Amino acid sequence: MHVFYSDHCPFPLPAGHRFPAEKYRLLREALLQQGVLTSLELHPADPIPLEVLALAHTRTYIQAVLDGYLSPQIERQIGLPWSPELAWRSLLSVGGTWQAAQVALQEGIGGNLAGGTHHALADQGMGFCVFNDVAVTALALLEAGWVQRVAVVDLDVHQGNGTAAILAGRPEIFTLSLHGEKNYPFRKIPSTLDIGLPDHCDDETYLTALREALDTVLAFHPQMVLYLAGADPLAADRLGRLDLSHAGLEQRDRMVLEACAAYGIPVTLVMAGGYAKPIDLTVAAHLQTYVLAREIIGN
Repeated sequence: MHVFYSDHCPFPLPAGHRFPAEKYRLLREALLQQGVLTSLELHPADPIPLEVLALAHTRTYIQAVLDGYLSPQIERQIGLPWSPELAWRSLLSVGGTWQAAQVALQEGIGGNLAGGTHHALADQGMGFCVFNDVAVTALALLEAGWVQRVAVVDLDVHQGNGTAAILAGRPEIFTLSLHGEKNYPFRKIPSTLDIGLPDHCDDETYLTALREALDTVLAFHPQMVLYLAGADPLAADRLGRLDLSHAGLEQRDRMVLEACAAYGIPVTLVMAGGYAKPIDLTVAAHLQTYVLAREIIGN
């Protein structure tokens, strides 16, 4: 099982910033310490080639990110202060998902210890998302001719508005977003299938909705699933507003991964959100996802 990371390129944040940048390093360290992955299975991500990135983003926006010419409004919407390190880290994060997808085609699963940046639109970022790694990867897979149908299974607690917008009108891509209906973003862009859940949704309600949604996804017969395994549906998450337990998240991941394994569908696994305090709760949820991935699909 091969997994890519980009935390070797840190980016500066102001003291007290609410984005939990350290979770990426903490997860990588936990995967090694717990023996879930070996050092030979963890690889520093390569930057996404700009021509691949341009499949989903305008060249004007890409250049603005690289050169630091973002408007103050877009920088505020992203919620992360621009720096050369942030620009480079964003290229690495997208590159990791693209590399993980290529591994998944060969081995059944590949992972990125970042990614799931599903709020980024074609011409701007938002919601801690600079570029949309999932949209880029879906389009790149189709452009290469390696698959004819891709499904995005987005289980971050926030609706995948950027992914929905970039991939709209592509009948060969199915986008599922299962999210908190009243949560960010407040202007939602329709996915192929959106399921909005009420605040304080519990495990049983969530898993029932997911089971029905997965039936619809599987009926699409995808040849790749891009799985956003967000940890932010946890009850302890500061930005989540749902009430899932760690056991509920474990059942969620098992349901998705076992369905893909049963149908022989490769899985590209990305992290998406997670904002619990203490941060160990978020790391434990992401770690659990990889334990299950190794058990169900990984070699």
